[in-house]
Amino acid sequence: MGRGKIHIRRIENATSRQVTFSKRRAGLLKKAHELSVLCDAEVGLIIFSSTGKMFEFASPSMKTIIERYMKSTDDVQNDVHSNNDSN
Repeated sequence: MGRGKIHIRRIENATSRQVTFSKRRAGLLKKAHELSVLCDAEVGLIIFSSTGKMFEFASPSMKTIIERYMKSTDDVQNDVHSNNDSN
């Protein structure tokens, strides 16, 4: 027997919302760790709570992940500009 479906909408009760956030945050962080270990993937995850508190997971390091992301987006933008210049 599976779990019942839930409607995805904002939880109005602040206490329930915080409990749900904490549980789901823990689950998401666990999944990020599992993905990095099982698939040898570089994973970066940043979560900000509604109160502004930051939570993160990174493998190998957040700095490495962000540097790689920035280089990747720069490369994509340069490719787009190169293709537009040749037209």
